[in-house]
Formats: sequence, structure tokens, C-alpha cells
Amino acid sequence: MSAGAASAQPFGPGMYHFGGGLWSVGMVLWPVVSIVFVVLMGWALRVPANSPAVAGASRRSSGLDALEERYARGEISRDEYLQKKADMRD
Repeated sequence: MSAGAASAQPFGPGMYHFGGGLWSVGMVLWPVVSIVFVVLMGWALRVPANSPAVAGASRRSSGLDALEERYARGEISRDEYLQKKADMRD
């Protein structure tokens, strides 16, 4: 091999084969690994269903529900609704 041929391929003849065809496995593997990572991070960072923040947000008084129904049906006035609602909070 002459000096001119060696300079044409400075890293050797196998440089341009990308590891013998394993580059296609990497093309599939990295997106799968990335998607799995994102899903796991989302799962780890979500708020647990039994945490106090979630439980308090979904818990309502049945009395308040009944009061809102009475107001919606027109059985009580707005002033009476607001007064009873304020009384329930105290």
C-alpha cells in the first residue's frame, strides 16, 4: 500500500461500514429507549391518587350539593343560597 492510498482513507478501510450493519439496530433502539424513559418519568412524577391534595379536591359536602340543587330548582332565593353557603363554610 502506498502513502497516497493510506491518506485517502485515514481511519482504515472499515471506517465507513458503521460497525458492520449494527447502526440500524441503534436507529430503532434509541427512540424506544427515549419513549420508555419519558413514560417512566411521567409515571414517577404523577400525583398519587390517594394523596391529600387529590382527595381534598374531589371531596364535597352532600349538603352543599343539596343546597345547589334547591337553588337551581328555584326553591330558594339567591340571598338565601349565599347565606346558607356561607354558614356551611363556618
